[in-house]
Amino acid sequence: MPERIAEHYERHAHAFDHERRKRFAERAWLDRFLLGVAKGAPVLDLGCGAGEPIARYLIAHHHPVTGVDASHEMIALCRTRFPRERWIVADMRSAPLDTAYGGIIAWDSAFHLPADDQLALIARLAPWLAPGGTLLFNTGPARGTAMGCQFGEELFHASADPAEYRAVFAKTGLFEVAYKPEDAATGGRSVWLVRRPH
Repeated sequence: MPERIAEHYERHAHAFDHERRKRFAERAWLDRFLLGVAKGAPVLDLGCGAGEPIARYLIAHHHPVTGVDASHEMIALCRTRFPRERWIVADMRSAPLDTAYGGIIAWDSAFHLPADDQLALIARLAPWLAPGGTLLFNTGPARGTAMGCQFGEELFHASADPAEYRAVFAKTGLFEVAYKPEDAATGGRSVWLVRRPH
């Protein structure tokens, strides 16, 4: 399923980018996220798309960005727009990580993975957060799968149960800063903000 997701975004990269640049519903959550990211600290953006609007916002706030996306077309757009940043074509589950990040974002991306893969991803990311670093991601409100529709094609989404995410936080030493299930301000996404202690 994740492979088909990558193919979908590869096919529709320019159409997605055109539509994505019109929306910035996550800005308030990004502002909360940045409160927990040290000044000038690098940020990892998983499922970065074409870099709009999230990477642009991070760069404007003086954070070096490493963006990871499975779509070559998306990463090509990122490299054209923001050539000084680091852009990697990879599956977020196995992307090469080689530094500690002040913040990690997986907005509208990790929820395309099966639920158990999401839990494993959080466990993998936890050690790559710098002390005091913050993780922002979104899910569904309960364990299950759902098929959305984008550009006339079905699009897979999944979620674990909130208790399962919290169990991973406890196991990896992360703590929950905020959780808002089905946040109306972001179109019904369930949003998590978690942090690694200092």
